[in-house]
Amino acid sequence: GSMFALIGVVFIDLMTNKGMAWELVLPLAIGLGICFGVIHGVLVTRFNMQPFVVTLCGLLIYRGAARYYMADATIGFGYAGGHETLEWLASGRSLGVPHTFIAFVAVAIVMGIVLHRSVFGRYLFAVGKNEEAARYSGIPTNLVIASAYVISGALAGLAAVFLAFYTYSIQPSAHGNFYELYGIAAAVLGGCSLRGGEGSIMGIALGTVLLQVLQNLVNLLGIPTSLNFAVMGTVILLGVLTDQQLQRRRARLLAVKAHQAKTLGAQPARA
Repeated sequence: GSMFALIGVVFIDLMTNKGMAWELVLPLAIGLGICFGVIHGVLVTRFNMQPFVVTLCGLLIYRGAARYYMADATIGFGYAGGHETLEWLASGRSLGVPHTFIAFVAVAIVMGIVLHRSVFGRYLFAVGKNEEAARYSGIPTNLVIASAYVISGALAGLAAVFLAFYTYSIQPSAHGNFYELYGIAAAVLGGCSLRGGEGSIMGIALGTVLLQVLQNLVNLLGIPTSLNFAVMGTVILLGVLTDQQLQRRRARLLAVKAHQAKTLGAQPARA
């Protein structure tokens, strides 16, 4: 969320105040996200920092940088011209279908292929499941982890552009607040294990849709919007509890199967 704010204010500022063409600013926004991903990847892999700490520090640093960059003032596109094409690409429709949805489906398909149909995807699952075992298996774990951060950064840069056109203005102190929690909630709802090494792009996509439906349902039921985060926190908590129960059940089943195999192997062969 904080990355959305920082990339968003830089993106709008370069286009509206600096007069740069969107054909140049768009790759710069994505490139800025990639740079943030590289920084996070290096801190985690080279300096052995805990991913949670790196993410938390990034959240605070990017939010502060966005507020400082704009002197805590709101910035928007206003009546500035020259970006009509990009605005149509980011917030327009084709055949009645929003371009944001088309981009969502396209990214899901591409990442699904990468995650489930490539060697890199298998490496990601292996590292997420057991990093130490993956390293002893010859997998370049540091490169895999850093690459995951880079991909996330690039997608964050692209998403920041879509969000900037969706809101059409950015308040640095509030833009993208708690979006990291939305991401966690969508992943949990989609069946991803917070322990790592389990999940699917299809599940995450469905979890994202389900989360949005859940938020709309909260509004339809007349539940105060102030309870939105309470509902989201409850969803994450239930997801974690469910994941733990499933892990324990799998462990018990594996123990039973191992015991049965040992018992059968110990039986003397019949003449």
